[in-house]
Amino acid sequence: MFGISDPGIWIVYLLSILCVIGSIIFGIKYWNKEDEADKAENV
Repeated sequence: MFGISDPGIWIVYLLSILCVIGSIIFGIKYWNKEDEADKAENV
């Protein structure tokens, strides 16, 4: 499939795509959340 016959290469591609998707979900979830330390410094 696509000229790549080694399953190890497919696993690496799959894991890299999953990492990108996980990073996007994490970024959307915690986009505007402030840290408690930031709140303490700004007061």
